[in-house]
Amino acid sequence: MARKTYRQLAAEAAAQIAEIMPWDVEGFIGGHPGTLLLDIRERDEFDRAHIAGSLNVPRGILEAAAEWDYPETVAELVEARQRPVIVICRSGNRSALAAVVLQEIGFSDVYSMKLGVRGWNDADLPLDDGSSHLLDGDDAESLLAGELRPDQIAPARR
Repeated sequence: MARKTYRQLAAEAAAQIAEIMPWDVEGFIGGHPGTLLLDIRERDEFDRAHIAGSLNVPRGILEAAAEWDYPETVAELVEARQRPVIVICRSGNRSALAAVVLQEIGFSDVYSMKLGVRGWNDADLPLDDGSSHLLDGDDAESLLAGELRPDQIAPARR
């Protein structure tokens, strides 16, 4: 079997699910009351900047959190199986992969937010800092960007 890159896997996942642009989310929610905004970034990423009202369930526990009878179970997520769920990550790759998984385990109306919270921020939409304070777009960008350590860069590019 040929090895695939993360980008290839994310692109394949995006082709299997519905995507929604950040600037279309508010209108979608207006027409679909009860939509769950599901942020699958790690807790520290979520705590730095997130969309107000979103539920944080890190990708690493998503499958167990979406089912009853696990220590990771998140009732609000399990109960959203028949509601629209918009999955959010930093740039839209993890959310595409997670949306595929949610569909496979029985969620009926799942979307991935294309471009993630970085796209949300680029569209000048509000982000919360965890203290119910709205972040300035430039401040939020520095919190969302993340920097690579030297050991995370491919040897050929160092």
